[in-house]
Amino acid sequence: MSKKLTATVLVALLFVMAGCGKNEAATGLKDDQMNVVTSFYPVYFLAKSIGGDAVNVVNLIPAGVEPHDWTPKSQDLNTASKAQLLLYNGAGLETWVDDFLQGLPKDGALKTKAVSEGIALIEASGEEHAEHAEEEHAADEHAEEEHAAEEHEEEEHAHDHAGEHDPHTWVSPRSMLVMADNVLKALSEADVAHQAAFESNYKTLKERLTKLDADFTAKLGAAKKKDIVTTHQAFGYLARDYGLNQVAIMGLSPDAEPKAQDLLEIAKFVKEKGITHIFFEELVSAELAQTLARETGAETLVLNPAEGLTKEQESAGDDYVTLMERNLENLVKALQ
Repeated sequence: MSKKLTATVLVALLFVMAGCGKNEAATGLKDDQMNVVTSFYPVYFLAKSIGGDAVNVVNLIPAGVEPHDWTPKSQDLNTASKAQLLLYNGAGLETWVDDFLQGLPKDGALKTKAVSEGIALIEASGEEHAEHAEEEHAADEHAEEEHAAEEHEEEEHAHDHAGEHDPHTWVSPRSMLVMADNVLKALSEADVAHQAAFESNYKTLKERLTKLDADFTAKLGAAKKKDIVTTHQAFGYLARDYGLNQVAIMGLSPDAEPKAQDLLEIAKFVKEKGITHIFFEELVSAELAQTLARETGAETLVLNPAEGLTKEQESAGDDYVTLMERNLENLVKALQ
């Protein structure tokens, strides 16, 4: 081989290697592990906990971003198309998922799983369903301005399936146990060679979630009060599983605007029931909770729907279980 030809080959190899490096940096995917893409933090937590070192997990929604406000970009589609497994919550949370999947290559080997399968879903009320449809219609108009016509058509299709159920399944530790089992099965089917490692990791996670469920059951079962007032109607599964009554200022979407009459009725409810704390979330505005607290003489407390970690929580090593442990502490304080 001539020196000139050798140099040409080396340059070509460098371009290939550089391209691979850029691709890995851009997508977060790795060539030497099974790549699992998750839709948002609770699913990422399950995949990372059970997959361990055997898998590379890439989460689509970054830390500190409210999942109800997020929509996928072309880069996200590119990332998922090159992975081996896509895990998402389902139950109507990811309104974009049906058309996202349709946008993937038809001959791809990507496996998919809605990890909320098997959970008895809570139906949205008629008002909530209508409210969600209005929000989705507004999102359509925005999408029409921002995206191409084919992307707009994809959103139209997704909306046919959205808003029928409360999607916040993961906020109950009892539901997370079901979701963990679904993730174990999905990982084991996608990578049989590491099934034993997945089962070992799952056993450790199941112990943590089972203890969390037992703590919620015992402590909330012993609470004197059972009514909780929240800004966002995200705690229906927690309320159902642990004997609480949730009264929400806003609806299933944290951006829903409450009516003045609704606020008056909730304020009356707070005073009549002797409720001492109004719960708000970290990833959305606390203004409504603070206003209601001032009007009723109550205080405010955080009740985290665990939809995502803030950058500070991420740096501190927090995870789903530690967030829910703090939620339990605040619930016990409010329900004394």
